[in-house]
Amino acid sequence: MSRKISYREAMRAAMHEALTNDPRVFLMGEDVGRYGGTYAFSKGFLDEFGPERIRDTPLSELGFVGAGIGAALGGLRPIVEVMTVNFSLLALDQIVNSAALYRHMSGGQFSVPLVIRMATGAGRQLAAQHSHSLEGWYAHIPGIKVLAPATIEDARGMLAPALADPDPVVIFEHAGLFNMEGELPDDWTVGIASAKVRRAGKDVAIITYGGSLPKTLAAAEILAADGVEAEVIDLRVLRPLDTATIAAAVAKCHRVVVVDEGWRSGSLAAEVMARIFENAFWELDAPVVRVCSEEVPIPYAKHLEDAALPQPEKIVAAVKGLFA
Repeated sequence: MSRKISYREAMRAAMHEALTNDPRVFLMGEDVGRYGGTYAFSKGFLDEFGPERIRDTPLSELGFVGAGIGAALGGLRPIVEVMTVNFSLLALDQIVNSAALYRHMSGGQFSVPLVIRMATGAGRQLAAQHSHSLEGWYAHIPGIKVLAPATIEDARGMLAPALADPDPVVIFEHAGLFNMEGELPDDWTVGIASAKVRRAGKDVAIITYGGSLPKTLAAAEILAADGVEAEVIDLRVLRPLDTATIAAAVAKCHRVVVVDEGWRSGSLAAEVMARIFENAFWELDAPVVRVCSEEVPIPYAKHLEDAALPQPEKIVAAVKGLFA
């Protein structure tokens, strides 16, 4: 049996369960309390769990992410919500120079069991300041785990193992997925250590994550109508990358397209391509191709925003180019 819910409802249920089952868990961030969360993830939580566990914070990401680190060091299990990924840049010092390093610099004496959730991605006409995809930045940093749930199941299931992890976990939730509805199976338990094959195929492997997954699956359907069977790999876990699953897809399909909403230069797509060249080069029958966002600040105008982002048509064209 399964039931149909939205991505938003799945994530909200995951947080509600965590707060209910573990008194060490608390939620903090801008507007998470009285307002119910910028994206309504925590609506009703303040009345149910009280102000000690649902904490509205000042507009200072540097300050409240640091408070979350301190709480985690003290034995609590904080969920820190950063409204959008661009605001997380104000807390980079806390994340990169503190949370990620404590285990190493303390010789294993301290850990920081902290979960940081943030909305990411473009496609909603929020213009250049609120349309970033910086997952690749965070995936560059040793000492943290980086997750990108792109399905209802992962939105529901990834939070619990993230809270159980002794080290910091950053969860990127693509805002374009929040209203997406899907079937949640009764057994929605998921891990946070591996990629997942979302569609089986034999002719080309398309590797992606986050908000680009639905577009990639749509592209795979278009390709299937033309007789090209694409295998779609959802990375899900961006650090550490599941190199084994990537290499297996290359060995099976021999042609690869990487789809990444990040900009091409210095992108996560570039790292995936490097892993392929290092681990499965001789399996390739064609050069690896990537579909990324255009090298511009994301425009506000809808037609320009659509043109700047990966789209199913661009993915289809990239795949067909491999067979030309």
